[in-house]
Amino acid sequence: MPNLIYVAVIFVLQYSSKGIFKSEKEIKGDCMQTGVGQSHAKIILIGEHAVVYGQPAIALPIFAVQARVTVTLEPALQTPQIKSTYYNGPLEQAVGQMQGIRRLIEQLWHALDPNLTPFELTIESDLPPERGMGSSAATAVAIIRALFATYHQELSQQRLLKLAALSENLIHGNPSGIDAATTGATTPLWFVKGQPLQPLPINLKGYLVIADSGQKGQTGAAVKSVQNQMMSNPEQTQPLIDHLGYLTQQVARNIAQNELTVLGANLNRAQLDLRALGVSNARVDHLIDVANQTGSLGTKLTGGGRGGCIIALAATQSAADDLAQALSAAGAIKTWIQPLHAL
Repeated sequence: MPNLIYVAVIFVLQYSSKGIFKSEKEIKGDCMQTGVGQSHAKIILIGEHAVVYGQPAIALPIFAVQARVTVTLEPALQTPQIKSTYYNGPLEQAVGQMQGIRRLIEQLWHALDPNLTPFELTIESDLPPERGMGSSAATAVAIIRALFATYHQELSQQRLLKLAALSENLIHGNPSGIDAATTGATTPLWFVKGQPLQPLPINLKGYLVIADSGQKGQTGAAVKSVQNQMMSNPEQTQPLIDHLGYLTQQVARNIAQNELTVLGANLNRAQLDLRALGVSNARVDHLIDVANQTGSLGTKLTGGGRGGCIIALAATQSAADDLAQALSAAGAIKTWIQPLHAL
């Protein structure tokens, strides 16, 4: 599989480059050249779990939470070096949770630089891992952008998304593609399993507060639990899935028509369905209750559930600040505020 993905990386680079790649002589002149790539987090606004069964989901880019990668060509080095929170050292020795990232970097390096000039690559990310915010995908998108910038190569959005999807295959095996697409996107995305992602119009005044429960999300276990319920008790489970699909359709209209209050009510209804499916937990429920008591227009978990993050809707910056403060006091280890008019 890695060899096949390497071939795919080369194909994406070569057949969309249109002759823009530099000669070896030109690249030699770029030593000490620095390139920077940035990306951002993502959240699922609505539709998680139901999307597994053919219902739609809506993902939002979260610009308030950023990842940044800096690449500097360093010909004096013997081998590329990585600097990050999780690993510092030679690229070739990066293993464990960095192994997929290492393979992505190696394959892009070999494809972009015929001289294989060593470099230092620094990863800075505010995205917490395993919280449903697309941490690995955001890192991959920032790495791709940084390496292309280093070698002065043109990178269209289409090519970025293709490479990001390939990188997620390296890291996760068979992802949906929604993380890679949303962490590299500038608009909300409409997602239906087996269909191309579609940009979604948004015209919404308000603020979204994201709060980290401090617990890693348990997506695999939650998905398996819903699957078991669907098999053992479809009469009760299928209507919940169908209702989540209906609510997602309504939310698409809400965000396009600035229906903030109705949006909040639909998010609350979605959380009731998710709780009935058993994908929430006591910590998440507590934070949701606190947000609702503090004036949230609508609050729900986001992502796989059983930990991870919650989202809460506010009409004003002041209300969002109050929510963030209350959630922090209630045990959230980190909060972020995303202005919705900026999407």
